[in-house]
Amino acid sequence: MILKQFYLNCLAHASYLIGDEQTHAAAVVDPQRDIDQYLAFAAEHGLRIGHVVLTHFHADFIAGHLELRDRAGAAIYLGAAARAEYRFTPLHDGDVVDLGRVRLQALETPGHTAESISLLVYDLDSSVSEPQAVLTGDTLFVGDVGRPDLRVALGWSASDLGGMLYDSLRNKLLALPDRSAVYPAHGAGSLCGKALSKETHSTIGEQRRSNYALQPMSKAAFVDLVTADQPDAPSYFTYDAVLNSQERPTLDETLERVNALNLDQLLALQAVGAQVLDTRDPAEFAAAHLIGSINVGLGGQYATWAGTVLSREKPIVIIADPGREHEAAMRLGRIGFDQVVGYLENGLHSIESRRELTASTERLSPQVAAERVATAERAPLMVDVRAPGERQQKHIVGSVGIPLSHLGERLSELPADRPILVYCAGGYRSSIAASLLQRHGFMQVGEIAGGIAAWDAGNLPLERSYSGRS
Repeated sequence: MILKQFYLNCLAHASYLIGDEQTHAAAVVDPQRDIDQYLAFAAEHGLRIGHVVLTHFHADFIAGHLELRDRAGAAIYLGAAARAEYRFTPLHDGDVVDLGRVRLQALETPGHTAESISLLVYDLDSSVSEPQAVLTGDTLFVGDVGRPDLRVALGWSASDLGGMLYDSLRNKLLALPDRSAVYPAHGAGSLCGKALSKETHSTIGEQRRSNYALQPMSKAAFVDLVTADQPDAPSYFTYDAVLNSQERPTLDETLERVNALNLDQLLALQAVGAQVLDTRDPAEFAAAHLIGSINVGLGGQYATWAGTVLSREKPIVIIADPGREHEAAMRLGRIGFDQVVGYLENGLHSIESRRELTASTERLSPQVAAERVATAERAPLMVDVRAPGERQQKHIVGSVGIPLSHLGERLSELPADRPILVYCAGGYRSSIAASLLQRHGFMQVGEIAGGIAAWDAGNLPLERSYSGRS
């Protein structure tokens, strides 16, 4: 048996290839949309990918099932409760995807979504009765369980799905042998749960002992627990979940439309509403950028934040370091943002002779920022764009909190005639926030370089959630 985990850090997403070395048959489970790595691995090991399984309609990324269908000839499998526009084989409890001496057997495990399934993985040469592993999708994570509230916009009650999740975990997954390996679809950093471990695999026994959501409790207590304090989900989550059930263009087809643009072409598109996305490092963006552009750097959680702050309804033009344009468009395609119409040829070098088109963002050291707040006649307003849970732990004294995910809808709360200093944990999100503020006409915007980490390291005043120095 071959069981290979592929882990995509920027989306905290795990996918799997399972194969039989004797028959050369293979299946891919929960693939990302760019599928070359699965094809390359299969070719290297002499495998043929004949099957692709989605454990559910993922909300945080577009899966590569149609790509594997079209390029590898793979048949698509979904949970029996799923409804989709493309042809698929429904999997009920006990249904099997046979690879030879390796077998995948479906467990219907609704709760995260109504159509969620898990897959038992059997190596028949080792045991015909005991699974070697279980691929749990978003039903069970290492250290957490799937959130049941992501289908509210599609008519599902979080409480109803939470009750299903309780039954699926206790009646299906916890009934498995303790030594069965657990391979989930996500790890730490995913918004599909609230306490995911950095570990990407575990065992049923370890999760039975250590996972907070698997401890003895009533169904009502469980539902209350798993519906409370979930992180904000970006608006594109519902869009992606629906798109995963639809027939759609493949990633290759969408990327074929992304072409180089000269500066005049970019400016013409910007003038009629196109979004200009600058994917360079925040420090480079701060030094110089096209007026009106939005910075989401490729070095961070690029797709998640681009999907949060950009509109799906408007075209996107990319500014990137030369050679990284394709990567920037492809990573947007992973979340279904297929409206990239082009990229600026030669990146920001194309604007060097047109200084009137550029702006900069002041980045202040924590010490200079603190001095300016304390002594300036018109003291800057410090805006904390981290998540509420981060702010609750510690924040800069005198700052106001507006999470980046809600900044666009709360701009009216900020004074247009007062300098603004934004900060986050380390500088990635504050650059996004500063670019959004500038795009909406705020003229006096700066950042605290290094974020709250640098502020704290400089022994500057902080308010903390526990008794200690302030």
